[in-house]
Amino acid sequence: MMNRIFIPPIKCQGIKTKLVPDIWRIANSITFDKWIEPFFGSGVVGFNIRPTTAIFSDSNPHLIQFYTDLQKQAICPSSVKNYLEEEGLLLKKTEGEHYYTVRDRFNKHPNSLDFLFLNRSCFNGMIRFNSKGGFNVPFCRKPTRFVQAYITKIVNQVKYIQEIILHNQYSFVCQSFEKTISEASINDLIYCDPPYIGRHVDYFDSWDENQEKLLHDLLTSSGVKFILSTWHSNQFRKNTYLETLWSNLHVLTKEHFYHVGASEENRNPMLEAILMNFSSDLPTVSTTKELQLQLF
Repeated sequence: MMNRIFIPPIKCQGIKTKLVPDIWRIANSITFDKWIEPFFGSGVVGFNIRPTTAIFSDSNPHLIQFYTDLQKQAICPSSVKNYLEEEGLLLKKTEGEHYYTVRDRFNKHPNSLDFLFLNRSCFNGMIRFNSKGGFNVPFCRKPTRFVQAYITKIVNQVKYIQEIILHNQYSFVCQSFEKTISEASINDLIYCDPPYIGRHVDYFDSWDENQEKLLHDLLTSSGVKFILSTWHSNQFRKNTYLETLWSNLHVLTKEHFYHVGASEENRNPMLEAILMNFSSDLPTVSTTKELQLQLF
């Protein structure tokens, strides 16, 4: 039984923390040689599944470089601590203007520590780039963002995830989801968390119907077992692709709340869906109230 979830240091919208326990139970109900993620994102699922061998792939080169640097120990908890203390002090002294200095520096000469800084001090933890590949998310308007407790939290996240990476055989690859899926072997297990079709997308790439269909065709023709997370419905509408494109799969649903903006009126229930091309003994519906998890 899973009793804790490790939260990675890089934040992103749509992080699948709430789905981790169910995906963990699904993955542990079958045997597979290698865990493969074509949409690595925050990495929260793979890092908590903790397979012995994995390929973590994403189209965002900065994300992949960050975890490659952790793996090579080019950055470590102590270097992260020193960096955030120094940059956080400058952020406070300039009343937040230093954020844009770091953003400009990063866009000219990308590096993993600046990427971490921007990710943890930008508006709403978004990862968004303009058409020229420049990070363009504004500041979160909190000059005192990097207080000691917050730095300690991030450093601990780096420590936990680096230990997981160093104790397993992981490859971090920047490439398309098409290439990653095409390289999977029949005894592997693929986990896909693509941008949600039919919903607002703020990530490194956009997502449309053609890509959703391409993903479907690649997965179903591969012959490899796969798990896919997407949205099922909310109080306003349903994901119609579940009744058409993905209609032949096993479905597990889970309800939780999500926020858009800061007001309580924007707090809405969302039904998430976990799709599988193989059977599972898990119930078809679960809720977040079933699990009391300790987050790290």
